[in-house]
Amino acid sequence: MTTFEYSEWWVKRINDNVPRPSQENSQSIKEHLRVVPSELEIIKHDFERRNAELEKKIEQIEEEKVNLRLDVDVQKLEANKLRKGKNKAEEELNSLKTDYKKLCLSMRITGLGKTSEQWREEIREERNKLDWWERKFQEKHRSYYGRSCGSYSRSSRSPTNFGSTGRHVEREV
Repeated sequence: MTTFEYSEWWVKRINDNVPRPSQENSQSIKEHLRVVPSELEIIKHDFERRNAELEKKIEQIEEEKVNLRLDVDVQKLEANKLRKGKNKAEEELNSLKTDYKKLCLSMRITGLGKTSEQWREEIREERNKLDWWERKFQEKHRSYYGRSCGSYSRSSRSPTNFGSTGRHVEREV
């Protein structure tokens, strides 16, 4: 069994294994006499090429380093600016808090600082006082004039009879 390369060589051989020139693989004399570099030269060229690539990478990394330093400086400046703004905002907030406390204190002193529930409770208490005084008045009035002179209608106790001046007592004749 022969290999393909051997068969090819066998066809091309002339006069004891000298291949005849073919038109397909014709080489010029310059190409034929070209010097083949040694292993050391190949390694040297490879080393120089890799060294040049690494130098380019080092230059790029140094440029990135400079850019990153600039970015760090910019970030520091922005952080300082934000810190100053935060401190100023905190001072203003503290000032507003003290002003608010003063306002709440003055409202409490003047009575304006009551909640709606506190106002409802105060109104309820005042109505109870008013009802108590009205009952007291009616009792005194009855005891003074007696029950025969007249009677008071129940409508006078309804909440619809409240006006801007207080309650009105209606007398039936």
